[in-house]
Amino acid sequence: MYRHTQPGTVLLATVAAALALLLLVLFVMPIPPGEEAGRWILAAAGMILLAIAVLFRSLTIAIHGGTLTWSFGPGLIRKSVPVAEIAHVEPTRTTVLAGWGIHWTPRGWLYNVSGMHAVQVKLKSGKQFLLGTDEPEQLVRAIQAAQRPGPV
Repeated sequence: MYRHTQPGTVLLATVAAALALLLLVLFVMPIPPGEEAGRWILAAAGMILLAIAVLFRSLTIAIHGGTLTWSFGPGLIRKSVPVAEIAHVEPTRTTVLAGWGIHWTPRGWLYNVSGMHAVQVKLKSGKQFLLGTDEPEQLVRAIQAAQRPGPV
């Protein structure tokens, strides 16, 4: 019924800048004798940054079969909730301080890869979370449409 993938432009740009700086330090700056372990630490940090880039390169949000699903990158990190459990949705904005990735905010868990547009999802249980998206109005309409009873 609905499927949209948002590229993680901001997150990828941040990781690319960090990798460039790390590579500059790793290959341009001299390492004093006896301090070779520093190269291994920098190489490990680079591998972690590459893993972050792969895992968070995009955010896909889908509604299918009465379930709202969101997943990052290749889909290793995935969450879902039945649309019947959703009490309210509305477009909103996050702040630069809220950032990107997956983390807790005062408005619930945030799942975001780029930009500051999001959809606030409030569940009937009282829990809430934010889904980052570059098309918040369309996502709200899709969730609301999925909640309407279909033909009998």
